[in-house]
Amino acid sequence: MVNFTVDEIRGLMDKKRNIRNMSVIAHVDHGKSTLTDSLVSKAGIIAGTVMRTW
Repeated sequence: MVNFTVDEIRGLMDKKRNIRNMSVIAHVDHGKSTLTDSLVSKAGIIAGTVMRTW
């Protein structure tokens, strides 16, 4: 098992080029799209104003 510090992981996560893909598994109407939109927006991949709101 690899041991990373929180700071090392945060440093890797802050680099947009390290983002590859993501998956969210949950029951219907439990906020998958909302969670995904928020994560992608916070990562700076899309602007918050572009997010879909239903």
